[in-house]
Amino acid sequence: MGTFAYSARDKSGHIQKGNVFAGDRAAASASLAAKGLTPILVKEVAPAKAGGGGLAAKFGAKVSMQDKVIFTRQFATMINAGVPIAQSLNILREQSESKKLKTVVAEVAKQVEGGATLANAMAPHPDVFPAIYVNMVKAGEQGGILDQVLERLATQQEKDAYIVSKLKSAMIYPGVVTTATVSAFFFLMTVIVPKLGSIFESLGASLPIYTRIMLAISHFMVHEWYVLIGGVVVVAVAGVRWHGTAGGKHTIDALLLKAPIFGPIVMKVNVARFARTFGSLMASGISVLDAINATASALSNGMYREELAIVAQQVKNGKPMSEHIKNSKIFPAIVGQMLAVGEETGQMDVVLLKLADFYEKEVDSVVAGLTSIIEPILIIVLGGMVGFIVISVFGPISDINNAVGN
Repeated sequence: MGTFAYSARDKSGHIQKGNVFAGDRAAASASLAAKGLTPILVKEVAPAKAGGGGLAAKFGAKVSMQDKVIFTRQFATMINAGVPIAQSLNILREQSESKKLKTVVAEVAKQVEGGATLANAMAPHPDVFPAIYVNMVKAGEQGGILDQVLERLATQQEKDAYIVSKLKSAMIYPGVVTTATVSAFFFLMTVIVPKLGSIFESLGASLPIYTRIMLAISHFMVHEWYVLIGGVVVVAVAGVRWHGTAGGKHTIDALLLKAPIFGPIVMKVNVARFARTFGSLMASGISVLDAINATASALSNGMYREELAIVAQQVKNGKPMSEHIKNSKIFPAIVGQMLAVGEETGQMDVVLLKLADFYEKEVDSVVAGLTSIIEPILIIVLGGMVGFIVISVFGPISDINNAVGN
């Protein structure tokens, strides 16, 4: 998603200027057309030119999700209490512990004091205030419900942060076990096995095929380590570059959805985020088309972004949103059914937020059981590696003992 400055003519012939948030220039023009405006000039606004982030932005500092949640929640409280926007921003700037957030909020406050709307002042800082945030703030300003919108934003950010935190926590144990397993394997193969190999060689024992394979692997790891490291580096660099291509991203996103263990998690996380984000945007009064485009940018898996691009095109053509979602292979059937109910009752936001609650609980349940699923797999892999080494070592030793005994 990017920020596009535009000049457009409305139905009465008046020229309007402002900013619109879309994936590209064509999408920005389509968004204007959907609002009844005829685009005259649509130009992408580069974030650096629109107001850089000071030293903090220069050195790549980031604002944590926790800082954003606190800022948004406190901002909503101040607006609800009747404190002017510019004054609220200056107070929050002083209270924030994030240097990057201080810098950005100071620039936003300066723009607001100069007469800019809050949404337009936030737009040049997409690393702190993404398109969804700005769109919802804009709708809140226009509808006079800025405090309510900010509360929804804070809730949405908290839900996103919670899901990410659960996923990270669930991966700690498998990560530690995998690291320990790989480290132990390298230690055995580079320190212990070479010594045993020397003993076998000095005894002139006839070694079974699996022992010779183990010794060959050990020899390669000890004496040809630079080839191993070089190969890993080449594969890693090639993989990163391939992932950076459109085809690579599409392939990986498609494979992730089909993965045995992680596929259902990826699906539930993206559906939960879709429902929460889209529902919040609809509750804020944003048009369906703008909400679809903004929601697509918030989803981590490209397959869902592609699906929503198709949905957006169908909505432009006058078709209901639920029609394509019902036939989608990556959205569960319940999503299309709930969307249809929302369209029929006019309560799309209520239905979607309930759907978000359901899938967030599903994510919680699946992630909670992730460790119990991965643990036996890791034990089998670890046992197989250790068993291979033990059999390869003790087989020849047993043969040697038998030969000596005879």
